[in-house]
Amino acid sequence: MTGTAGPGPRSRARALALQALYQWQMTGQDLSEIERQFFEDNDPSGFDTRLFRDLLHGVPSHLSELDQALGPWINRPLERSGPVERALLRLGAYEFLYHPEVPVPVIVNEAVELVKTFGPPEARRYVNGVLDRLGRHLRPGERRKGRG
Repeated sequence: MTGTAGPGPRSRARALALQALYQWQMTGQDLSEIERQFFEDNDPSGFDTRLFRDLLHGVPSHLSELDQALGPWINRPLERSGPVERALLRLGAYEFLYHPEVPVPVIVNEAVELVKTFGPPEARRYVNGVLDRLGRHLRPGERRKGRG
């Protein structure tokens, strides 16, 4: 099969996880309730449900570790970043730390695509720069191919 009709199941899971984490950040709502709502509102056959659940529950449960990992690479307190950028940076940091099977370029590129869709225009360069530096720091043996 050549080409795709849209983002794959893992990309869709990341997009939904970003939206769910945004909701959690903004409302403080219970994660299980947010998860239930997302499964009611979205066809589970259209995304990687295991990855969605892992990201939704993993990011909040490792929040201080993620924020600490991001600290040296951001130019302002994370809480002063916009909510989309904050959720995306944490999501990327989580994948760097807990999904070593996902290459650095995939994590960075997925975050950039998500910020283009959900974030303000000026956030693209910020998210790209922070995650690129964090990825090179956490996984120094990996090289970005193409860009960078």
